[in-house]
Amino acid sequence: MDTSNKMDGKAKVKPCYAYVLGSWSDCAKGGSPRLYSGWTHDLEKRLAAHNAGKGAKATRGRDWQILHFETFKTRGAAMSREAELKKTLKTNRSLRQEMFARKD
Repeated sequence: MDTSNKMDGKAKVKPCYAYVLGSWSDCAKGGSPRLYSGWTHDLEKRLAAHNAGKGAKATRGRDWQILHFETFKTRGAAMSREAELKKTLKTNRSLRQEMFARKD
């Protein structure tokens, strides 16, 4: 898969992002807020897909907002950071609370 655009004979590499989304949709039903981490080349397009129910299965049926993102030069680096975020968000209560505090 080619992730570069050709412009004037030079390859332009698309940046990759690792991100954390937050949703408070379940709170109205007595549930708790949720976090989801992922990676993408286009943050706005990916957020729209999640909110339209076309993202990952775990994100369907909820309204999401971007709480945090980091930019990487390679897909592998973004994917590694996503895995690290998933692991850390499950085990680190203070980081979860920090992420939830970023709600707009």
